[in-house]
Amino acid sequence: MTPLVIVHGFMGGSDQWALQAPLGAARDIVTVDLPGFGRNAHLDPIDSIRGFASWVLDELSRRGVDRFDLLGHSMGGMIVQQMTADAPDRVQKLILYGTGPVGNLPGRFEPIETSMDRARADGPEATASRISATWFLKTEAAEHYAACAEIARKSTLPAILAGLAAMRDWSGEAALRTIASKTLVLWGDRDRTYQWPQVERLWREIPDTRLAVVPDAAHAVHMERPALFNALVDGFLSGD
Repeated sequence: MTPLVIVHGFMGGSDQWALQAPLGAARDIVTVDLPGFGRNAHLDPIDSIRGFASWVLDELSRRGVDRFDLLGHSMGGMIVQQMTADAPDRVQKLILYGTGPVGNLPGRFEPIETSMDRARADGPEATASRISATWFLKTEAAEHYAACAEIARKSTLPAILAGLAAMRDWSGEAALRTIASKTLVLWGDRDRTYQWPQVERLWREIPDTRLAVVPDAAHAVHMERPALFNALVDGFLSGD
């Protein structure tokens, strides 16, 4: 079966997907750590979505992964949209999870420039702890918050600032109607980062799209509602 490539979001990492191990029963799962984040926190950060997309495509080629299904979360959702635009022949099915077509994030819990200023003032660890709490409906009290925050705290300050700049400066709006891959748009209805109008644009403008809205979940559906998340992803990938 076609392998599934998963691209994490801002301040994420490959270890964030442990609860998705059941998806590996039917396919190979390929995760990456973006430069400056997770297990690649030691690498020089990248400050553009196009640059991230190029890095992931090169990394997959290095691993011998030529054609794949592709899932991107949050900033990773922007990256996979760019990957699909840059290498459409390599992407079979596409899952856009907790993301949107523009990086400046209208309706985000705080403006990107505010996040940049606070990151400089508070430092990377405090920033990681604070922002990762917003990804969960129950914030710091969520079952998997501590594990998620631990991964986020690996992010360096240059990587945090570069990632925020990359999102701020990117738009995939012009490419939406050119996406040929069968696409699933997946979103938690209490997401504080991506509001419904962004998600709706993906659903309405990408030609061959399905929509899954998970109730009572925020930005980290894969950790808040893992069984339902996995069922939605597996059903989409296993279907025609």
